[in-house]
Amino acid sequence: MPVLNRASELQPEVAEWRRHLHENPELLFDVHGTAAFVADKLTEFGCDIVKKGIGRTGVVGLIKGSRGEGPAIGFRADMDALPILEASGKEWASKTPGKMHACGHDGHTAMLLGAAKYLAETRNFRGSIAVIFQPAEEGGGGGREMVADGMMETFGIKEVYGMHNHPGMKVGSFATRRGSVMAAADQFDIEIHGRSGHAAQPHKSIDPVLAAAQVVVALQSIAARETDPLNSVVVTVTKIHGGDAYNVIPDGVKLSGTVRTLLPELRDMAEKRLSEIATGIAMAMGARAEVRYHRGYPVTFNHHAETDFALDVLRKVAGAQAVSDEFPPAMGAEDFSYMLEARPGAFVFIGNGDTANLHNSAYDFNDEAIPYGISYWVTLAETALAT
Repeated sequence: MPVLNRASELQPEVAEWRRHLHENPELLFDVHGTAAFVADKLTEFGCDIVKKGIGRTGVVGLIKGSRGEGPAIGFRADMDALPILEASGKEWASKTPGKMHACGHDGHTAMLLGAAKYLAETRNFRGSIAVIFQPAEEGGGGGREMVADGMMETFGIKEVYGMHNHPGMKVGSFATRRGSVMAAADQFDIEIHGRSGHAAQPHKSIDPVLAAAQVVVALQSIAARETDPLNSVVVTVTKIHGGDAYNVIPDGVKLSGTVRTLLPELRDMAEKRLSEIATGIAMAMGARAEVRYHRGYPVTFNHHAETDFALDVLRKVAGAQAVSDEFPPAMGAEDFSYMLEARPGAFVFIGNGDTANLHNSAYDFNDEAIPYGISYWVTLAETALAT
């Protein structure tokens, strides 16, 4: 089954919605305009239920099939933008300086709206489809908040599916994998306390800068010497703050960064060893380390049976040659992981073509991908909930 004719017919209208959203980006949970736009469209389409304010500013629309009773399946799109000054030069560029849709969430939202319109028109399935529009994917944990708000139970969702665009993949192509597809992302702060003194008399001080430098280097041993080379751990120090003068050894230095892992046991190991390395090196140099470790988004884990099903649907839409089931795990994080912890499902990637990369000021979602995304959602619904 190729791209659906109706999906192609909807493409210009959906592209208009997408460009409107692109012009009006909003951050984190402050997506009131976007959520209102989504809710108005779902109501206009004739969704049986449109509920706002889930997970603070999320929206869910429920579409009941015409083929009888059955389970509910959830399809999720994210709505929030990023704090980036846009440099795409597009006619529909952001009207709000310092905010832009640099990750394609405008495209994700528009494609799911297009699928909702189609499904509300045809209703050629049994059971129900819950279209989920989530705030605060970019660091706010909106997926976690919607799950905590009882979304799965409220709408009786048994399985859940998500989709994200991927620059560099050809338009019309899809990819995913079974198991860990995106990493857990944690943050850490390490404060190293020494004793200040004159730069010309280091022997009379305890130098936290030297200790911090040793810690930065030693943390790389977690990946290089304590992890199976066939597994993945990334420990990155991204901030070093300490000192105010050329001739003064400071009292303290603060290090901050991220730890990214694909397996729960490696996440536990990395947290434990980071603390041990920092405190041990500081102690050996006469200083003291204070470690704070903050767990962020968990691993995005694709359930095997649901991923195999999604792959079969993708092959119907795009053809087997345009679908890969060996997408390399990404060390970026995604809070759809919380929904996959709550219900079985799968997260897939759709080609965005030869565009600027995600989180780049020149990025723009490729509207040519819209019919493929709509076709995936519709075919998934009609296949999963067939009579």
